[in-house]
Amino acid sequence: MAKTGFDNDKYLKLQSEKIRERIQLFGGKLYLEFGGKLFDDNHASRVLPGFQPDSKLRMLLELKDQAEIVIAINSEDIEKNKVRGDLGITYDLDVLRLIDVFRGYGLYVGSVVLTRYNSQSASTVNFQKKLENMGIKTYRHYTIEGYPSNVAKIVSPDGFGKNDYIRTERSLIVVTAPGPGSGKMATCLSQLYHDHVRGVNAGYAKFETFPIWNLPLKHPVNIAYEAATADLNDVNMIDPYHFEAYGKTTVNYNRDVEIFPVLDAMFREILGESPYKSPTDMGVNMAGFCIFDDAAVDEASRNEVIRRYYTAMCKKRKGASNDDEIYKIELLMKQAGISVNDRKCVKPALELAQITGEPAAALELPGGKIITGKTTALLGAASAMLLNALKSMSGIDKTYHMISPVIIEPIQTLKTKHFGSENPRLHTDEALIALSICAASDSIAKRAFDQLPGLKGCEMHSSVILSSVDEDILRRLGINLTCEPRYETAKLFHGKQ
Repeated sequence: MAKTGFDNDKYLKLQSEKIRERIQLFGGKLYLEFGGKLFDDNHASRVLPGFQPDSKLRMLLELKDQAEIVIAINSEDIEKNKVRGDLGITYDLDVLRLIDVFRGYGLYVGSVVLTRYNSQSASTVNFQKKLENMGIKTYRHYTIEGYPSNVAKIVSPDGFGKNDYIRTERSLIVVTAPGPGSGKMATCLSQLYHDHVRGVNAGYAKFETFPIWNLPLKHPVNIAYEAATADLNDVNMIDPYHFEAYGKTTVNYNRDVEIFPVLDAMFREILGESPYKSPTDMGVNMAGFCIFDDAAVDEASRNEVIRRYYTAMCKKRKGASNDDEIYKIELLMKQAGISVNDRKCVKPALELAQITGEPAAALELPGGKIITGKTTALLGAASAMLLNALKSMSGIDKTYHMISPVIIEPIQTLKTKHFGSENPRLHTDEALIALSICAASDSIAKRAFDQLPGLKGCEMHSSVILSSVDEDILRRLGINLTCEPRYETAKLFHGKQ
């Protein structure tokens, strides 16, 4: 578990000041593209230990009377049922979740835009109908041939002009999305074009945390960002426009560099001149000034690259990824000078699995202590590991049985005789429910149960791909899980889990 290396309070202060400055730069209306996750940026919190996942939301709340949120979702992601990895839900369901959460904070959600719309199938059409039945204004933005290089066509009635014009009501339009590749920037550019046609003065700025422009190109934080977007084929690069304008080296990524001529041309058409000389100029990102322990951030970022590698390998095993994504992350690992063995919980899990001949798991606790768990007749490896970790954290002897067989046996009977499962061992959710029952009458079990919040941020590795139930529970606990890209062997059980 990484130690803190990022000053979140300083970040909030500096970032808020920069956003206010950018709003004042444009007189009437500002489209602010929010890259990454708006209120649960778990990637940032992993690679910048100390960064709070809701930092962007906290800044936005200070401007909520001026702000209107537009959520963009790529129609192709709806068709593919693309899943948000950190939450395990599809992008379309995450849009509904985002709407509920934003409204819960008192933020105004103005509309949803379906980007890259191109004769989509029933799933996208049905999603639009669902949104409209909920009273959410929904718009369509279409695929533009030649995007982003054919500026003349893009900035024309046959390009952005074919897109629906998103009707907005406020001065600060925050464009966000469930994940990368959703078309946030294109949405902003399209709106600038339509506003210009209607005689409305408007500006654009980008709030993107990664890559961090004032860190070296191959800094582990920026490498971790490339690993996180390997499926999109994003590439970090030196901003050539910034170097030409100022003679200074800054880091950006390929999509922003590619789109900059379009944005530059649009600003010249709207304002007569462009307020930005480079993609770096158009961003507002003060994160690089808030790192106070580079070694801590380096370690956290390298761990993230390894996590992304395992995620890609397991996706491939499940048939949801390809070799290109894996090859890219392997190259990034070489650039960072790391291997899977640098993830401290990997080797103990694999060694225990080799000794027992059955699935095993290992967890790195705060402070670096490694806790393992093996498969038993009563518990799966992940469940055993969780209970062992709670014992260690609460100072309980590892031989103490916190969950009585009197509690476990009825659960196993329910699973095998009534639910038809051939696997009697308790999954993590079942083990924790059993522990909570015991904690009601056993003070020692309660002491262990009370340690659950301390698992957040811990690193864990499993020698096999875990069930979706276990993955979900571990995610809810805030544990950063990786798995070997293999399933449990048939000799252990054959039926439903």
